[in-house]
Amino acid sequence: MAEDKNKRSLDRLNHKYRLVIMNDDTYEEVTAFRLSRMSVYIALSTLFVLLVAITVATVVFTPLRYYIPGYGDLKQRKEFLQLRMRADSLERSIITRDQYLDNLKNVIGGNIQLDTNMLKVPKVDNSTY
Repeated sequence: MAEDKNKRSLDRLNHKYRLVIMNDDTYEEVTAFRLSRMSVYIALSTLFVLLVAITVATVVFTPLRYYIPGYGDLKQRKEFLQLRMRADSLERSIITRDQYLDNLKNVIGGNIQLDTNMLKVPKVDNSTY
């Protein structure tokens, strides 16, 4: 009995219906559509998914995202980028200073390791002077 009920409800989805648009004054048929419940459900579902996708894309890829609470504003983002660049430059300067101090300790301690590339004297082209 339950299977019969399910089969009947599934059959209802495929029944064909006719949607006719008529001119109200002349009763002339303008257009007509053959529809089923399944095609209407599919069309409405597709429309809903497209609207959600367009809304999400609009919010994500445009400046509208800054109006969402908790996302942050453009001023905070610029400040964050500036602070990150400043931290990177400070890190580079600390690394450079540490290398300089290590080299200075090696020179003072007498642990100088000569690099063969440093011993090569570059050739100077005097023809341009």
